[in-house]
Amino acid sequence: MTVVTPVQPEHIEAFAALAEEMDRFYGVTDSDPFDVRLRQINDVLFGDPPSAHALLAWVDGRPVGFAAYSFLWPAVGFTRSVFLKELYVIETARRTGVGKAIMRSLAEVAVKNDCSRLEWQTDTPNTDAQRFYEDLGVDVNGSKLSYRAQGEALRRLANGQAGGHPG
Repeated sequence: MTVVTPVQPEHIEAFAALAEEMDRFYGVTDSDPFDVRLRQINDVLFGDPPSAHALLAWVDGRPVGFAAYSFLWPAVGFTRSVFLKELYVIETARRTGVGKAIMRSLAEVAVKNDCSRLEWQTDTPNTDAQRFYEDLGVDVNGSKLSYRAQGEALRRLANGQAGGHPG
């Protein structure tokens, strides 16, 4: 049976190990040392105020997946929404109901906090994730484009330098 709980301070090492596994899944080869990751996770999830939240999925007392999320405002009518940033389930636990249990728990968080929406994105080539979300009965919202400023483009934007595009 899958049990989904909010991440607690005593879960940080388990959460960090799953996050590292997720990074490898997405091809990340250069990550911070484990102790740095532990500090980063602690700062984000348990800082004052926390800047994000996370759920851990457990099967037989073993962590097998997680969701990292934040509350966004405003949503429709100046309500809040929950934005799922990451959903990850270890390979051996996929297609066993763990992902659905995490998504159900996340929907419960949204309802409990009077959110009007639960939103997320997935990478275009990740067809397994797309099939999973379709199986949840949720339609793709194709009305938005996603933008990302990172690296040098982020520094240029922060310094007020034009990026070479009109506007």
